[in-house]
Amino acid sequence: MGLFKRKDSKNSIQTEKDENDSFTANSARTSNTSLRSPGYKGSGPPASIPELPIARPPDPALDPAAYLRSIHAVRERSSILLDKAKKNQLNHFDVDMSKFEATASYIVSIIKRDHAPDYENIPPHGRWQHFDVGGRPRINQLLQSWPSRIDAQERTRRLIDLFVVSVLLDAGAGNKWSYRSKESGKVFSRSEGLAVASLEMFKSGLFSSDPTEPCQVDGAGLKKMTVEVLAKGMQHSEQNPLAGIEGRTGLLVRLSDALNNQDFFGVDARPGNMLDYLLGHPSTMASSVPIVPITTLWSVLMDGFSPIWPPSRTQIDGVSIGDAWKCSNLPNSPPGQQWESIVPFHKLTQWLCYSIMVPMSKLMLIHFAGSDLLTGLPEYRNGGLLIDLGLLSLKPEDMQRGIDAYKENAQIKGQPSVEVAPLFCADDDVIVEWRAVTVGFLDDLLEEVNSQLGLKGSEDQLSLAQMLEAGTWKGGREIAEVSRPNTKEPPIMIRSDGTVF
Repeated sequence: MGLFKRKDSKNSIQTEKDENDSFTANSARTSNTSLRSPGYKGSGPPASIPELPIARPPDPALDPAAYLRSIHAVRERSSILLDKAKKNQLNHFDVDMSKFEATASYIVSIIKRDHAPDYENIPPHGRWQHFDVGGRPRINQLLQSWPSRIDAQERTRRLIDLFVVSVLLDAGAGNKWSYRSKESGKVFSRSEGLAVASLEMFKSGLFSSDPTEPCQVDGAGLKKMTVEVLAKGMQHSEQNPLAGIEGRTGLLVRLSDALNNQDFFGVDARPGNMLDYLLGHPSTMASSVPIVPITTLWSVLMDGFSPIWPPSRTQIDGVSIGDAWKCSNLPNSPPGQQWESIVPFHKLTQWLCYSIMVPMSKLMLIHFAGSDLLTGLPEYRNGGLLIDLGLLSLKPEDMQRGIDAYKENAQIKGQPSVEVAPLFCADDDVIVEWRAVTVGFLDDLLEEVNSQLGLKGSEDQLSLAQMLEAGTWKGGREIAEVSRPNTKEPPIMIRSDGTVF
């Protein structure tokens, strides 16, 4: 397998034993000291780690599909819409740039309230924190529950298995669903509820085909997934409806097929085997720690998981692009090629990337070069914040169209009918434009937030992943709870199929 061979402790990095000892020496310890999250301070490695060049994006004129599937394209395409937003030239939103500093100030207030002055220890945005809802360190406890013979690489594979499934199940849950933990009896909703539910299903062996090893995910285990099985695991019912249960089930079933790619996922078809692929890849540098280019990880996620996305998504020359959509405000200038009318987001892939980087960095000390190519996540909490604080306002004609759709949807049994909010499908031009400017404004807000915190230009300045975690995502949720206390929904609602948001 290259630098690091599977299940061969003699070829593992020296830190493996040290990390293993920190999990097993004291089973009662739940301190996070040895598991502190890296900050992902951009792509520049620490001084002791050599620079690693990052591959440039494909040329869209030669291979537009490959370009739109690249991580580079997300920020580059969204920046066109951001430029128009700053000139108040969007098709569906009015932009009030006088609200920009106040928006940043709100984010700063949330960060100061929860983290001042210890900003450097803000964890990067990722699934790990959702598992720890309520102050219970569930992932640490999971690690400590495994015997000492399970080495750091296998522990990391298992966490990647868990995080991949959990992220793919993490589309919007809706405001009526909640999950009662079988372990604690406590009730959780939304992303945290989905995290706890997926963790408990993982521990019960629901995603494994090996009855002697429940804590893994493999293709054969996922193959047996049905709507009924997932509904039972998620406690979905008519009285406790989880939005998009069919779409979520379809994702897991298609994931079982995608895992047949042995190059990425090995003969036992586990997501966690991507660790071995990454460590053995020619682009990975063996230094004081392994250095993996973010573009190598991105290729695994985009190419390895491409079969899971619904075939009806945007295509170029017969190639499915995934979470990428036509936008009427593109191309920037006529005459345009087909690809120029498309803006990619790859939100779930980016959320997956952010999430699985954490266990690989914590347990294997892997450094990801070029991680600042990842963008802010174009989802309803980050985007909702911009609307609730007045930076963006839906134009009257679109507002009316969305309200009409909401009222029509409210006639369907089980659908929300309080706190009226405009409703659109995920491929609606309103949603595409909203998501694109969200990506762009998050970059600008990061600079302003660091400036207001007095961290700009310092070694302690926040990374984008830290601002997402401590500021915009949390702030978007909190202001939604204040603005719409009955539903806590975002200011614009999305008709979800369980695979986008």
